[in-house]
Amino acid sequence: MKKIILLSAAILLSAYCKAQTELAFPFQGGGAVMTRFFRDSLKVTQDIINKKATGTAVFKFTADEKGTIKKIIVYYADDYVLTLPIIEALKKSNHKWVIPDHEKFHDFIIPFSISFNPPAMASNATMKDAYKFYSQRKPIISYNQVPLEYATLLPTVVVSYDIPE
Repeated sequence: MKKIILLSAAILLSAYCKAQTELAFPFQGGGAVMTRFFRDSLKVTQDIINKKATGTAVFKFTADEKGTIKKIIVYYADDYVLTLPIIEALKKSNHKWVIPDHEKFHDFIIPFSISFNPPAMASNATMKDAYKFYSQRKPIISYNQVPLEYATLLPTVVVSYDIPE
């Protein structure tokens, strides 16, 4: 009987300790709210639509204890044109970030994926424009190391846009 009580106490204690160490999602409202916020706030520019631009961009930003973004760094982007609306959306997220353990500053890494919704019947011009963008893109690459032990990696934000046919 003592062994069962002791085992039960150990299980309850370990469950309590695990609950204490779990971090809340660092965006007010959680991951789904963050994804919806960026989908609504990220406005795809006419330049992106005209070029049929698609690609990935990875950003690191620093937020202070009030959730204000202090610094934005592009670690990778398939092309410069993709970065502009992302930077604007990140600026709109001021005061929405939750900093863990009452730190003064915290770094976050957030990847974005931007693509167009392919039309049912893609024209040759659409395929040509998409290939032209892909073949002429100029990636932005950071040669600095990403300090993962001091940063929080956030889930990828996927944004799709419609193209006129």
